[in-house]
Amino acid sequence: PSGCGKTTTLRLIAGLEIPTSGQFKLDGDDVTFLRGSQRDIAFVFQLFALYPHMTVRQNISFPLRVQGLPRREVRERTEEVARMLRIDHLLKKPVGGLSSGDRQRIALGRAIVRRAKAFLMDEPLGALDAEFRELMCEELRLLHNRINAPTVYVTHDQIEAMSMADRICVMHQGEVLQIDRPVEIYERPRTKFVAGFIGSPAMNFLDAEGRIPAGAETINLRGTSIAMPKTHSEHGHNEAVLGVRPENIVISDQGDLRGSVFAVEYMGSRQLITVDTDAGRIRVRAPNQVRADAGETVGLSFRTENLIVFDPISDKAIPSELFAKPSTGGTAHG
Repeated sequence: PSGCGKTTTLRLIAGLEIPTSGQFKLDGDDVTFLRGSQRDIAFVFQLFALYPHMTVRQNISFPLRVQGLPRREVRERTEEVARMLRIDHLLKKPVGGLSSGDRQRIALGRAIVRRAKAFLMDEPLGALDAEFRELMCEELRLLHNRINAPTVYVTHDQIEAMSMADRICVMHQGEVLQIDRPVEIYERPRTKFVAGFIGSPAMNFLDAEGRIPAGAETINLRGTSIAMPKTHSEHGHNEAVLGVRPENIVISDQGDLRGSVFAVEYMGSRQLITVDTDAGRIRVRAPNQVRADAGETVGLSFRTENLIVFDPISDKAIPSELFAKPSTGGTAHG
């Protein structure tokens, strides 16, 4: 529904609120007007909400015991999930003294043991440190593949989204801006907000000069003409912003746009080079073999086929050859 934020969206999916319009379907069944207790959805939240007076086994098995399942089935399913999450050695322990990572696994186990039709996860890794969060991202992805159930995963962390999702829905101020595969979101963002939100370091945005006519194949940056994918819009644009990912810029002596190196940051096998130009400050992701020292004047070339032009008034990407060709299908940079 238009205008609703993350919290309202989750409550609608969960059945805690009834929508004023639209339809929700779960496994082919219309559940639009069913309350949460009538929808077969399991929940995992950032705050684990475990029962502190119970053991790990009792916490995981609680939904099954409430359903009144036979003891043997409860025991077998609880132990199966515990082995899957690698916490079977903790089953007899109380949850109070366990690490946040173990408690997160217990919360996941309590949701998974139900074998629900779908899972709803609201920033479940937000309370974990960065190193363990990365590990849990991998485990959740593997877990999703094993249980093969639709999962709605809400996060503000773009790395989590890019590494775990089959499809990403980017929302801003309650509006859905784009729903697509991660590689499409990264390579062909439909709005300037999506382009700036996804990707680390973020996309470079450079204000263009002059009008962009229909069918344009070049854009002017402070007197420098830059080739770009041919635009497909039926009318021209009085203003435009050029968007370019740091890895789609090459430091070259033949580069038409020139600037002074502001800083160089080494990032393993690659480096992030910040260059001050007349068109603005630009970040370049380059191999370590590229030599660039602070204060040095360098030339910049752009990989034409990957450039995006945005309309600053509507914030939307201007249709071009980039959006007409198939995606590379490669791994997006995060």
